[in-house]
Amino acid sequence: MPLFPIDNQPLADVSAARAAHAPVALITGGNVGIGRVTAIALAQAGYQVVIAGRSLERTQPVLDQIRSLALGPEALFLPLDLASLSSVRECAGQFKSLNLPLHLLINNAGVAGLRGKTVDGFEMAFGVNHLGHFLLTHLLLPDLTASGPARVVTVSSRAHKRTAGIDWDALQSPTRSWTGIDEYAVSKLANLLFSAELARRTQGTGVSCYSLHPGVVDTEIWRALPDWARPLLRWRGLITAEEGAQTTLHCALHAPVSESGLYFAKSQVAHTAPLGQDKALAQQLWARSEEWVKP
Repeated sequence: MPLFPIDNQPLADVSAARAAHAPVALITGGNVGIGRVTAIALAQAGYQVVIAGRSLERTQPVLDQIRSLALGPEALFLPLDLASLSSVRECAGQFKSLNLPLHLLINNAGVAGLRGKTVDGFEMAFGVNHLGHFLLTHLLLPDLTASGPARVVTVSSRAHKRTAGIDWDALQSPTRSWTGIDEYAVSKLANLLFSAELARRTQGTGVSCYSLHPGVVDTEIWRALPDWARPLLRWRGLITAEEGAQTTLHCALHAPVSESGLYFAKSQVAHTAPLGQDKALAQQLWARSEEWVKP
């Protein structure tokens, strides 16, 4: 699949000199919601932004808006379907072909309430929210290390507190719950555990890692929920995408390196559920994920 800068010209035409001194951030799902707000804010902070997502057409308005800022290098688009591990590999390979450094990876994209299995046979929320990002981070970790200091920011959720554990067999079965929220909670626990274990494994390499709860944000992530469930979210009090992006931006731009491996909410370190601090569970998740993403 082709890669596109914002003017739809081949990437070979993008000036390498223009990007030479700008830090580079890759964000998944940067076309809508908190991802869009984050991508624009990073461009304003001087980053060259690379947005990885499923649709150039839906991403183009964000790319155009960043271009209109005229602050630095043009934003780029990379095709990525997190429900397909082969697509993740292609995305990582295409990023490497840009010959850019990578200073910031934001694992932002996600699904909630979407039922079924990925093309690789994993429960949909787990496959998209965790496993796709696990593989993407694994493949880009050499680029992050070489560009250090670098950061990996993974959007988790306080929904991780709603699960009593990880049913390993269920992760390779279609979504079982009617709303998909139970599976979403497991995937968000996986995000948190992954970030903490990644921090332990990258200690001393110049890569720091953060996970976060953005708040219950009024975005398209809830589009797959049954109609009757959406009013319940509004009753709980949804916040705007601009408000929801603040903790991501704090972790990306301001959180101390000494807080690597921690979980944030409202732009400060927050408590996790006991399972979120289970190192043995995190190691088991890592080992299983490694096996699952092998070609």
